[in-house]
Amino acid sequence: MNDTPGWASPGSTPSDGRDPGASAPADRPGPDQPTQPAGRPDEQPADPGTKWSKEQPPPGQWSAPVGQAAPDQSPPPPPPGPGWGTPPPGGPAGGHGGGGHPGPGGYGPPGGGYGAPGPYGPYGGWGGWGGPPPAAKPGVIPLRPLGVGEILDGAVSTMRTYWRTVLGIALTVAVVTEIVVVLLQGLVLDDTGTQVLDDPSATLDELTRAMTDAMLGAGVVSLITLIGTVVATALLTTVTSRAVLGKPVTTGEAWRDARPRIPKLFGLILLLMLITAGVVAAGSLPGILVTVTAGGAPGVALTLLGLLGAAVLSLWLMVRFSLASPALMLEKQGVKKALSRSVKLVRGSWWRVFGIQLLAVVITNIVASIIVVPFTFLAAALDGDGLSGFIEGAGTYDWTFLVITGIGAVIGSVITMPITAGVTVLLYIDQRIRREALDLELARAAGVQGHGSGAPGATPGG
Repeated sequence: MNDTPGWASPGSTPSDGRDPGASAPADRPGPDQPTQPAGRPDEQPADPGTKWSKEQPPPGQWSAPVGQAAPDQSPPPPPPGPGWGTPPPGGPAGGHGGGGHPGPGGYGPPGGGYGAPGPYGPYGGWGGWGGPPPAAKPGVIPLRPLGVGEILDGAVSTMRTYWRTVLGIALTVAVVTEIVVVLLQGLVLDDTGTQVLDDPSATLDELTRAMTDAMLGAGVVSLITLIGTVVATALLTTVTSRAVLGKPVTTGEAWRDARPRIPKLFGLILLLMLITAGVVAAGSLPGILVTVTAGGAPGVALTLLGLLGAAVLSLWLMVRFSLASPALMLEKQGVKKALSRSVKLVRGSWWRVFGIQLLAVVITNIVASIIVVPFTFLAAALDGDGLSGFIEGAGTYDWTFLVITGIGAVIGSVITMPITAGVTVLLYIDQRIRREALDLELARAAGVQGHGSGAPGATPGG
């Protein structure tokens, strides 16, 4: 293991013909000291207890004999830092030391680990005991496996560094989406269905019609929001992938690059929705059949149990397919191939991917709530029925309420949409770095010289 970088303590290689476990005798110079010429009785040593040569090596590059110390020179201290491992047995005191660790029997050239100084520092290996050099960082993330904080920071850094492009895309999509939603709610959808649902004297037909209208309206609004989210995700995926390389991109360039992939991205999203709906239907169907045929509590309990199992299975599948969107956009894959790529990248890291995405969802929802809730209360206060009607749920909402809440939704979307898209893309890149050494390809694309090739300042690939 002498050729393993960073494993051994800073020292030297064993000299030829020496036993690594032996130490230099106290009555003769060590292996790094010049030998005293014999047959010179007229010369006296500087110290009766030691034998020194008249010409000494430069200070800090020699060691005193065993049990002795130089008169005016103390051994150099060991380099700081915990390094990449523990020194081998006997490092400081058993003959494998030297070159920075005081102890008997330093072997080979001082300060060179188990050989000559390596490319990453004077002690060989990855900087000896100082740890590896920092990874190349041409853009918003270092080109190595990422931590949770680095993924979140990379998403925020993308929005902060390329704020014109990112906020321009998010603002455009959010404004267009909210205008359509507000017009739809104000002109087409109304709150008569809500009033019927709150009326205890309403008939079954009225309740059924009101519930159908409410579900239809919610579905239309969700579809419009989904369209805007898909378009924004496609554009922001392109921006984030360029930000990793440190290359800016304009809104027009992002649109030209993402436009051919948007139809397939819609197909992917719809397929995932159909999969979720199929799982929920399959889980609840047995309970519904039992309720219809036999009735009673067993059917209801079976239905709830089936829905719970369907929810768990849907969550598991959605996490496994969660990286399909960046795979489809960045690898130019089809829908089926993007799903299989996501499954491959998530395999063995399900809990990590789930935890990071859950954390991102919690953060974005908290930020959105901080922005949207004050606008909602302001809209309710300026509305005709005031806050009391809003709190009691008996008020009617006019254009003032819809416009003010729409403004709050736009601001919340502008802030949270880039973070959500950025976390997904950076998580995809991180998984590829861990499994496929994508950092090497990214370094070449960014023009980083020597990344992963052993050159100074480079870090071997992931």
